Amino acid sequence: MFTKVFTATAGFVLVCGLAACGSSDKSDGDGGGSAGGGGGDAITMGFAQVGAESGWRTANTKSIQETAKKDGIDLKFSDAQQKQENQIKAIRSYIQQKVDVIAFSPVVETGWDAVLQEAKRAKIPVILTDRSVDSKDDTLYATFLGSDFIEEGKKAGQWLVDNAADADVDKNGSINVVELQGTTGAAPAIDRKEGFADATSSDDSIKVVASQTGDFTRDGGKKVMESFLKSQKDIDVVYAHNDDMGLGAIEAIEAAGKKPGVDIKIITVDAVKDGMTALSEGKINYIVECNPLLGPQLMDLAKKVVAGEDVPKRVVTEESAFDQAQATEVLADRKY
Repeated sequence: MFTKVFTATAGFVLVCGLAACGSSDKSDGDGGGSAGGGGGDAITMGFAQVGAESGWRTANTKSIQETAKKDGIDLKFSDAQQKQENQIKAIRSYIQQKVDVIAFSPVVETGWDAVLQEAKRAKIPVILTDRSVDSKDDTLYATFLGSDFIEEGKKAGQWLVDNAADADVDKNGSINVVELQGTTGAAPAIDRKEGFADATSSDDSIKVVASQTGDFTRDGGKKVMESFLKSQKDIDVVYAHNDDMGLGAIEAIEAAGKKPGVDIKIITVDAVKDGMTALSEGKINYIVECNPLLGPQLMDLAKKVVAGEDVPKRVVTEESAFDQAQATEVLADRKY
């Protein structure tokens, strides 16, 4: 049985730095660049990003690039365009270049053992960021830095349980939920679904009547929501696995002549600025935060693993959740 990396009681919380994300140097493409470090004792990191599918991912990339530059770390960056084969190719390129450390956010959970074994044989430590992997061998990576996606789903579901009376738009005692899932096979999609289902199982009136992937994109969320509005007679609530899909759903709901946040309640995950703006306007009802600014923590962990220091196997980011009033209060100072 595969051992899945979740937020366990083991491990501890390191608070994410909330410094603003600024502009950064150009990407090195598909792991391109000179082999080895950037001269002297500089650490060279190969980072294989999922892609640029959302506002969250863009903020995450900027945080990593900006912090690497500030900390003097030579960053070899690649964009996998949401394809696992591209990430594997990039990781193998980093191994050939003999970088000091490899970090990546896995597109999906499975299928990594072979390439991670190659990194291990090359004695290059690997840090998982944002998303976990399923593997029999947890020695294939040094640590996993990221959110507790199951807990995020539970927060979303608990809000719905606590606000069931308001969410029952038709006041008929039944709450019909449509779910906009993230990329099929991705850790946040699997876990946010599980957490939501677990939290809402305590209320028999809450039923997920349709669930489909929108691939974490705004366009995907819009298209799936358009389909749901045609196929489902009564929709009370949209649960979107990220803000971008929720924002796409808003477009579809408004195009159908309905009022998002009123005629159909909307719950999302991420808390990027566009999502928080929609929440402050009442178009979204509740957002569970998933902090993308992992750059400071990632570079700190990279320095430690390269130096041979012990690090926790699981590092959890600190996050919150917001209703309309809370979003309005913090929106002006939002960094992503």
